[in-house]
Parts: sequence; C-alpha cells; structure tokens
Amino acid sequence: MAPKRHAASTTSAAPSTPTPAPTTPKLSSGPATLKTNASAAEIAGHVWQQYASTTPQRTLLLDAFMAFLVLVGGLQFVYCVLAGNYPFNAFLSGFSAAVGQFVLTASLRMQTSDSEQGTGTSHERAFADYIFGSLILHFFCVNFIN
Repeated sequence: MAPKRHAASTTSAAPSTPTPAPTTPKLSSGPATLKTNASAAEIAGHVWQQYASTTPQRTLLLDAFMAFLVLVGGLQFVYCVLAGNYPFNAFLSGFSAAVGQFVLTASLRMQTSDSEQGTGTSHERAFADYIFGSLILHFFCVNFIN
C-alpha cells in the first residue's frame, strides 16, 4: 500500500491567481501620549479618555455609585450647615451611612479589580461580603436615628 500524499505536496492543475497580500491596519504601539507642555485641560481630557476606554464596565458602575455617595454626603453636610442640625442623631446617621457605604463600595472595587488580575477573591464572594456589610451598616444607622 502506497503512503498517502498530503494536500500540501500535491499540485493543482488549475492556474493559480496571485493572491493579494493581507493588509493589516496600522495599530498604535501604545497609548497616545501628550506633549510635554500640555495644558491642564488636555491632561484631564487624556486621563478621562484613557480611564473610560480601559476600565471595565463593572468598575465604571462602582465608580458612578461612589460619586453619587459623595454627592449625597456633601448635600447632607451643606444642609446641616445651612438649616441647622436639630435632630443631630439623624444627621449623623445619614452622613455615616453615606460615608460607610462609600468605604464598603471602595472595598468591593478593590476586591473585584484584584480578582480580574488573577488574585484575590471571586466576584460572588466579594459581592456577598459587600451585601453583608451593607446590611450591618444600615441596621446600626437605623437604630442610631432613635
């Protein structure tokens, strides 16, 4: 029995047409860089563009929630300064809830960004810890209102 021929070793009888060389799009070798004398607005725009293009969607959502918590805590503080702090326990409870939730969310963000790099805990475990800590935080805040 004769050995089988491989397809690469056989020649075809049909005339071969020249195939065009594949064109590859030119990719940049790295992230776009700024000039050495860039303005503050150019630097801020560049940082924002790099952050928005390289950050995962989950982390962007956590960052948006953290910005919301900063806004809520700031509004509570401004209201306390302008309108007074008669039920001081209520102000302390609301403000500490915003600050505590911010800290818990920052911890969740660190845990989930670590697990994307192959170290740390799983996303499910980090989220379960976040929910458990949030329940304890809000239990104490509701009890502190009096």
